[in-house]
Amino acid sequence: MTIETIGIVAAALVAALLISFITTPIVKDLAQKWGAVDVPKDGRRMHDHPIPRMGGLAIFFGFLFSVLIFFPFVPGGGLSRPIQGMLLGAVIIVILGIFDDIYALPALPKLLVQIVAASVAVISGNHIDTISNPNIFSAEPYWELGWLAIPVTIVWIVAVTNAVNLIDGLDGLACGVSTISSMTMLVIALSVAEPNVAVIAATLAGGCIGFLPYNLNPAKIFMGDTGSTFLGYVLGVVSVQGLFKYYTLISFVVPFLMLGLPIFDTCFAFIRRIAHGQSPMHADRSHIHHRLIDMGLNQKQAVAVLYVVSTILGLCAVVLTTISALRAMLLLFALCLAGAVGGLIYFNTRGHRAQEEQTEEKEQGEEEQS
Repeated sequence: MTIETIGIVAAALVAALLISFITTPIVKDLAQKWGAVDVPKDGRRMHDHPIPRMGGLAIFFGFLFSVLIFFPFVPGGGLSRPIQGMLLGAVIIVILGIFDDIYALPALPKLLVQIVAASVAVISGNHIDTISNPNIFSAEPYWELGWLAIPVTIVWIVAVTNAVNLIDGLDGLACGVSTISSMTMLVIALSVAEPNVAVIAATLAGGCIGFLPYNLNPAKIFMGDTGSTFLGYVLGVVSVQGLFKYYTLISFVVPFLMLGLPIFDTCFAFIRRIAHGQSPMHADRSHIHHRLIDMGLNQKQAVAVLYVVSTILGLCAVVLTTISALRAMLLLFALCLAGAVGGLIYFNTRGHRAQEEQTEEKEQGEEEQS
């Protein structure tokens, strides 16, 4: 990677940051004018007063303008067909998010539009053709997906889109985690000389960083579904361009590490809901960030813990692509830490709930005796 290319990547990040930062107050006024306001009406909300949402529109503006400005200067770059497909799909996702933030659309229509947006990106050339075989003992190092490439890629993009959306439950959480994931992707792209992926990751990270001062606790504006689904969509598509295609034995692992926190939380939520006989799309208050709050942490502390977990997983992904001598040790350390945090959250939440049940039973017994 040349100094000139690194300069273009840095300029793209700064430009996206400034555009996002400047346009956020404008988007906030638009959100209030259009009625895109989050009113705390159930126990899942962590705020106690109405807050404008749709702030992801500012992130989108920073991302889009920075890509259009700087992509033509990337060596061998230009708005190729896959990039055009990604941008068109992103526009579809953002329009969907705006309507959802204003009118609170049902889940099924949103899912169908997300599939359409993912299909646009896939038909334009963003698809997973080959992945490494996770069975290291197999004689076949790769899996050729063939006709399965299209449905597998669509499922991946839609899954990541919704994974980021589902962790958007605390001030600054989804935006910060997306920043960490984007920076992880940026470092990996620079290390393997993929300037196109580097510019996209830099613009996404810049847009998030510019919005973050308004979104940290206490938040002045939420990104809403406009932002969370947009971030998830772009991360999903860019991971197809820059992670599944360019690595050998680690191509199967790196995307899951880079997006580890939202993927883990989504999988855990779906398993939990199905085990309780509920729809996988049923909203609840048992996400990992809710469990941290139930442990007694405040919003800032819970977000900081999840930032640390996401950063460790991101560093592990970077190391797996760069420093072979440390791969196994860092991966083991990250998995152990993630397991320890998960176990701590689980057992403390169980203990907290058991204590609440005992207190309620005791109070009921006292009332019956009186």
